[in-house]
Amino acid sequence: MTENVVVLGAGYAGAGAINKLQSELGGNARLTWIADVDYHLVLHESHRVIRDPDVRSDITFPVTQIADPSTRFIQDEVVGLDVDDQVVELADSEDVEYDYVLVGLGSQTAYYGIPGLEEHSLTLKSLDDALEIHDAVKEASQEATRGEPAQVVIGGAGLSGIQTAGEIAEFRDNHRAPIEIHLVEALEEIFPGNDPEIQQALRDLLEEAGVQIHTDDPITEATEDHIEFDEGEPLDHDVLVWTGGITGRDAFDDADLENEHNRLNTEANFQTSDERVFAIGDSAIINQGDQPAPPTAQAAWQAAEVAGENISRAIENRPLRTWEHEDKGTVISVGEKAVAHEVKPAFGVSLPVDTFGGAPAKNLKKMIAARWIADITSWNEARKSWSSL
Repeated sequence: MTENVVVLGAGYAGAGAINKLQSELGGNARLTWIADVDYHLVLHESHRVIRDPDVRSDITFPVTQIADPSTRFIQDEVVGLDVDDQVVELADSEDVEYDYVLVGLGSQTAYYGIPGLEEHSLTLKSLDDALEIHDAVKEASQEATRGEPAQVVIGGAGLSGIQTAGEIAEFRDNHRAPIEIHLVEALEEIFPGNDPEIQQALRDLLEEAGVQIHTDDPITEATEDHIEFDEGEPLDHDVLVWTGGITGRDAFDDADLENEHNRLNTEANFQTSDERVFAIGDSAIINQGDQPAPPTAQAAWQAAEVAGENISRAIENRPLRTWEHEDKGTVISVGEKAVAHEVKPAFGVSLPVDTFGGAPAKNLKKMIAARWIADITSWNEARKSWSSL
């Protein structure tokens, strides 16, 4: 019997899984890919669009470049998953039946119950979000003066917040725009939970770029024109961007699956509490022992390879592989500059330092994105995108 395999999402998890499944399944299954957009976005480079919207053509790839002709693609929003009837519920199309489904829908922004934050902030979870931030920053700067510069506040100093601040600083400098940039973090240091060496290196680059950093004071409320803190004075804003956390998709509100805040719990083989449902990427909390796998692009890339193989193994009644996340290091951009930390070298060659910047870090970040683009499309596409990465 030919099995129906359905993959949800066109992010790193979804696109990577489709790529793997197409090589694994052969004629043993019918493969359906469902996503709310008809392209894959290299999300960890989406902040580049904040500075220059023209970059989008180099970091988005039509599903037709990734999907084989035999893979059915449906562009629609997933609104539910009925594990009893084994169907994916869609907003505008008929339900899609599955024998196995792989959930890779990503996440949505968490606001932690902070009053007014959702209503008055922009987010960075999609291409449209990045374009909206660009337009808001541009409009605010055009209405500002040197005496009264536009106030742009980024809440959350993790990866997305830091890179967003860096791109807005580049926009400011390129257009000589009257903008003041504030990066706000509730915890004691930016890039929380990471090595002090990379935290300091990032702080140095941000301050060099003229970004004002506010730490160790959580936001308690957001209004149309300012944010309030637990202890400090209110901070005015013309543009407020919130990058402070993630939660699962509303589509899983009623799904009969073990989850935490709609992120599906899985074992290290990506199986959920229903053996026919697998989950990876930000949609999942993947058991890795002491702590789950991080919700990063790097983890999603690694997971997609094994998850695709495991669905093929499940169809053939073979034992499933377990996956262990391998942290290959961190590379973060601040505008045109970058910092790399604890990067695992190729060919077993040790690097002389744990943390470095300059051209090596910048080119390494570009190479990481190029490698991903090449994996899901071709090296020719990666070459064409190089200047925008």
